[in-house]
Amino acid sequence: MPFREINSKMVEAVVSPGQRLFSQRGAMLAYRGEVSFTPNLAGGQGGLMSMIGRRAAGEDTPLMTVEGSGTVLFGHGGHHVQVIELTGDTLYVEADRLLAFDGTLRQGTVFLGSQGGVMGMVRGQVSGQGLFTTSLQGQGAVAVMAHGGVIRLPITPDRPVHVDPQAYVAHHGDVRNKLSTALGWRDMVGRGSGEAFQLELSGNGAVYVQASEEKL
Repeated sequence: MPFREINSKMVEAVVSPGQRLFSQRGAMLAYRGEVSFTPNLAGGQGGLMSMIGRRAAGEDTPLMTVEGSGTVLFGHGGHHVQVIELTGDTLYVEADRLLAFDGTLRQGTVFLGSQGGVMGMVRGQVSGQGLFTTSLQGQGAVAVMAHGGVIRLPITPDRPVHVDPQAYVAHHGDVRNKLSTALGWRDMVGRGSGEAFQLELSGNGAVYVQASEEKL
C-alpha cells in the first residue's frame, strides 16, 4: 500500500524506483529523496480519452506523474483525505475528488449517462457535478478528497442507498446508479441539493459519502 494516513488531511506516499504514482496538480505538500513531478498530458493510464473526460469535467490541468525514490506528503485545500484500498475491483470516483492514486491501477473515464440515461445527464447539469467520473481498477490504493469527513455505507440487494448527488464521493462493487427527483421539472430549475434529487445506488458494494454538500 503506497499511502499512509498522517492525519485526516494528509497522506504520505512511498515512491520506489520503477514504480509511479499519479496525483492532482498542486497536491504535493513536501517530499524527501529524489522524486520528480511531471505533468501527464495523456491523462494518466487512461490516455487521450481520459484526458478528454477530465477536461469535460472541468479539469483544465493534467495529472502529475510522480516517480523516483523517496516519500511524498499529499494534501489539497485542507480537505479531508480518505484512502481506499482496491483488491482487483473497480472504484468510480468524481474526478475532481481524486488526490492521488497508485500507478498500477487502470484508469478510465465513464460517462455518468451510461447508467442513468437522460437523468444521468440531468444530474451533471443541475447538481453542478461533472458528466464524467473516473474509474480505477486493479490492485492498489486511491486517496480521495472530501469536505468534512467521509463515511462508507454498504450497499446490499435488499437495502439500496439514497445519496444526495453533491454528497457523493465514490462507489465500488456491482452497483447500479439511478437519479430520481421528488419535484416536478419546473421546481427542479436552480436546485441541486438532495431536496430535489436523490441518487439511488443498488446492488452489492459500497458508497462513500462526504459530510458536506460543498463542491470541491
